[in-house]
Amino acid sequence: MGEVIRIGTRGSLLATTQAGTIRDALVAAGHPAELVMISTAGDRSSGPIADIGVGVFTAALREAILDGQVDAAVHSHKDLPTADDPRFRIAAVPPREDARDALVARDGLVLGELPAGAVVGTSSPRRAAQLRALGLGLEIRPLRGNLDTRLNRVSSGELDAIVVARAGLARLGRLDAVTETLEPVQMLPAPAQGALAVECRAGDTALAALLAELDDTDTRLAVTAERTLLAELEAGCSAPVGAIAEVVESIDEDGRVFEELSLRGCVAALDGSDVIRASGIGSPDRARELGVSVAGELFELGARELMSDAR
Repeated sequence: MGEVIRIGTRGSLLATTQAGTIRDALVAAGHPAELVMISTAGDRSSGPIADIGVGVFTAALREAILDGQVDAAVHSHKDLPTADDPRFRIAAVPPREDARDALVARDGLVLGELPAGAVVGTSSPRRAAQLRALGLGLEIRPLRGNLDTRLNRVSSGELDAIVVARAGLARLGRLDAVTETLEPVQMLPAPAQGALAVECRAGDTALAALLAELDDTDTRLAVTAERTLLAELEAGCSAPVGAIAEVVESIDEDGRVFEELSLRGCVAALDGSDVIRASGIGSPDRARELGVSVAGELFELGARELMSDAR
């Protein structure tokens, strides 16, 4: 393909940095590519994400693909709707950044060192619910703005701490700000956190084949399991959902190494009064089935009831 591949991205520093890694990978493989900035309603609004809806970020990028303004788009995978859209194809899920959440706190503090009443900023109901569930007596406040704005609210003393995706800090070279990376036992990340999705028109088979060179099988399998779990739960409850999957090596009785896919998921009451957890392990080629089965276990453990109680 001789023409330059036009890659749509949101204009924020994080979005352009993420899309830039895809552009650079294509160029390195001999495929000329350039970034095209697309303004989205989400970027123009200062309202909480929960109010404007996470889909606003992806909708404008998808429109740009459909109307031929761009050939492909790079999304934060977790921003994509879980329902498949037949007009598009996720041609590549590149290798994932660290999926965990990160604490950025004043004075280098870790979560357990924050005093009761400490003010912690987060834009995510999932993070807020899990923070409350830890029972540390923290005060949770909403947080919007780009990463620098968020980090400044800690350095200026306005907030004691914030919780953000570690992947965003890693991509922007700001890991020095992290005072603790939160293990999944404390806080399960959002499904597909730290992963990107490179999307093009469903019928654009030549471009899809070329983008597929950037695909990472293990990341795709993990994200498939996590997002299947989310899709199953979304149908039956509106509680904050956390999930993380990974391809792990196991050894059979004869000492042979084989790969399995492990998945951990949780559903949290918004007020932090309860967190239901479940996990499962299965064959990597059955990622979707694993997501369905762990979601089913969460329902059996009372995910629906958790929601009605929380309301």
